[in-house]
Amino acid sequence: KLGGYGIIRVLPICPPPNTTLIYPFMMLALWGIIMTSLIGLRQPDLKALIAYSSVGHMGLVISATLIQTHWGLSGAMLLMIAHGLTSSALFCLANMNYERTHSRALLLLQGAQIIFPLMAAWWIIASLTNMALPPTINFMGELLILTTLMNWCPLTIIITAIGTTLTAAYTLYMFLSTQHGKLPHGLSLPPMMTREHLLLALHMIPLILITMKPNLLF
Repeated sequence: KLGGYGIIRVLPICPPPNTTLIYPFMMLALWGIIMTSLIGLRQPDLKALIAYSSVGHMGLVISATLIQTHWGLSGAMLLMIAHGLTSSALFCLANMNYERTHSRALLLLQGAQIIFPLMAAWWIIASLTNMALPPTINFMGELLILTTLMNWCPLTIIITAIGTTLTAAYTLYMFLSTQHGKLPHGLSLPPMMTREHLLLALHMIPLILITMKPNLLF
């Protein structure tokens, strides 16, 4: 997100989007969406999977920012703020699992829904926002970015469509791997504490409020 802010700050000295100088950076940003999503699909480490998810979403932000239109900058700003809260919530959930199992491997985290039904509710809310499900603010940001990219070059819809599909795939893979399946034996898991629910609520309440009134960010 700091990198996205830096790109917005240096836009006055960037080449216009209709020059050939911008094409290599656009290709790297769009290809990065596909690559990080594919790596996320094969990632056994929960924390690394969430980190690759952040990198993939920032590829959308960079490509929209380089086009230098009002819609592109608005979508990039929405997605940076929304994914900053969503990604942080996912990292908090991953750390809560790590504190209980002392492992980030998805194989040791499965079946948590049986013991922690409230944590499973937080997991599904964070996962749905990460997938940019309507009418979340993530969806609004991605919709503005996809529209901007398609107006700039219609062929980009192929890459962004593949990236969006892969994002949904590895997010579902992450959720199903941690919440469903057979619970490993020999684990002594303490229950969730009030401070953990408060921490996650402080991530999700701003997302819901921004979704209800997104023009505050415009």
